Parts: sequence; C-alpha cells; structure tokens
Amino acid sequence: MTALPAALTAPADAPEVLDRCRELVRPALVEAVGRMHPWVGEMAAYSFGWCEVGGAPAVASGGKGLRQALAVLGAEAAGAPGRAGVPAAVAVELVHTFSLLHDDIMDGDAARRRRPTVWKAYGTGPAVLAGDALFALAVETLAAAPGGPHAVRVLSAALGDLVRGQADDLLFAARPWTGPQRVRPEEYRAMAEHKTGALLGCGAALGALLGGAAPSVVDALDRAGRHLGIAFQVIDDVLGIWGDPTVTGKPVHGDLRERKKTFPVLAALDSDAPGAQRLAALLDAGGDPEEAAALIETLDGRSVALAEAEGHIAAVETALADVALEARPVHELRSLLEYLVRRDL
Repeated sequence: MTALPAALTAPADAPEVLDRCRELVRPALVEAVGRMHPWVGEMAAYSFGWCEVGGAPAVASGGKGLRQALAVLGAEAAGAPGRAGVPAAVAVELVHTFSLLHDDIMDGDAARRRRPTVWKAYGTGPAVLAGDALFALAVETLAAAPGGPHAVRVLSAALGDLVRGQADDLLFAARPWTGPQRVRPEEYRAMAEHKTGALLGCGAALGALLGGAAPSVVDALDRAGRHLGIAFQVIDDVLGIWGDPTVTGKPVHGDLRERKKTFPVLAALDSDAPGAQRLAALLDAGGDPEEAAALIETLDGRSVALAEAEGHIAAVETALADVALEARPVHELRSLLEYLVRRDL
C-alpha cells in the first residue's frame, strides 16, 4: 500500500476523545429519541445500535460519533464547556442518521455496520418515516437551544448542501466515463464537500456558535470541517478499492464492481496515458475489477487521491490557525481530524 502522508498519522488519543464526547452526548441523545413515537423511536434506536428489531436491548456499533464529537470540541475550542455544544451534537447526529437511512434506500444497500439496514429490517416506507422523524427532531432540538434560530439557519444551509451533494452523486452514475460529459475531479470535489463536508463543518460550527464564539471562529471551524469532508470521502474511495475487507467490512474492489465514479478512478481517467482508454473500456463493460484496480494504480489514481487528502488536511490546519482557539480542545480536534481521515489505511 502507498505510504500515508505524514499528516495522516493517527495520534493515540483520538479514540479516547471520541469516547469522552459520546459519553457526554449520549444521555441527551437518548432523551431526544425517547420523545419520538414508540415505533419510530424503535427504528431510530435500532439505527444507533441500541436495540434489535422488536426493541430487545442490544450493543451494536452505532458508528464512531464523529459529528457529535466535532460539535463538543467546537464548543470547547471557543472557550465554553463541552456541554454547551451538546444540543448541536444531538442535532447533527440525528441529521446524519436521517441521511444514512435515506441514503441506504437510494443506494439499495442491505447492510450497514454488519447489520441489516433499517429499510431491510422494517420496510422501505417505515424507514423513510423514521428518517423524516429524525430530521424533524433535529430541528426541534436545535431550536430549543440558546441561540436556536441562528443555529437552525446554519443547520438548514448545511442540509441544503447535503441534498445538493447527494443529488450530484446520484446523477454522476448516469454520466459517461469519457468525453465532454464525463465527471471531472473538480466536480467530484464539490460533491464531496456538499455531501460529506457540509455536515462535518456544521457540527463544529454549531458547537462553537452555541458556545458563544465570534462569527470568524464559527466560519473557520465550518471551513475546517468542509475540507475534512473532502479528505474523508477521498480516503473512503481509496478504501473502497484497496481496503482490507476484514477491517473495512467492504469487499475488496467493491466500488469497482459497483462501477462507482470515485476520486481515484476519475483521477486515473484524467490521465493522458494510453492505459486510461483501457480503464474506461473496462469500467464501461463491467470488466475485471482486479485489472481495473491495477490500471488505476499505474495511472497514479491512488497516489493522486492520497495527495488530494493530504492537501485538504493542510487546509484544515490553515483554517484552525486563522483564529484564536483554546489549546487543549484544538489539540484534540487535530488528533480527531487526522484519525477520521486515516481510519483503516
């Protein structure tokens, strides 16, 4: 595997940061879900890994809690206690889960975190309803917080970007691999910022906003999260082709089998080398994914993708350096950002 850029080395304390933030947010998240209709609340609890179908208690992975951690750290970086960012953390976690429920339906994904997705477990209609309820609960939670009206506007803007990014991602599937209508790397970059980066930036920005930060701090943390989102998505694309399936839970070359227009593929197709034509023909015909992966690497798609991620991590650092922030949470924020991008590479 290509060596990681130095900036992507994960510090040892990142998992502890995630654990601390989850423990702080969990009671408020449970309380919010408890206000839902019991059946819809069960589907929400299932999606968080708290129960099985039917409501029996369970201990399953509900994800790392990345967005809620960014909200807590955003508040602390602004000089407020972490609890000031809890309403923001709950809201972004609810929105993220809502987006996953609907995303799984749109993509036809049958499993997430090694369990049936909500639509497979409960049905498509119930899963849509649960997603809608999570979205409504997120807005209600944030509106009740101090500074709620401004915070809801920030969340609404991020949601608009998320929908825009999801729409572009769906439309990319119908576009050709080559020619003037092909998807360019810069288009993909914009899609990733909207689909993934908007909510990461929103989490950190909302935490700072509820913590009383100045607009310049809120904006800087939003920029940092958006750059992180692009890096996160690009690394996810690398894992989707070359990741270890025993670690990622995804089949090797899975994204190539599904003919996804990911960043390494688009970067390789952007090459003037003769192999780019062979790669396009393979992808168009649904050919051997192992050969396609080798061609992408030969055409520098993998190395270009890792360099792209490194560039956005550098932009995260620049955004954090542009404003005055509390030292300890910024250290934790940096360790967390690097950990999120590095993950299982």
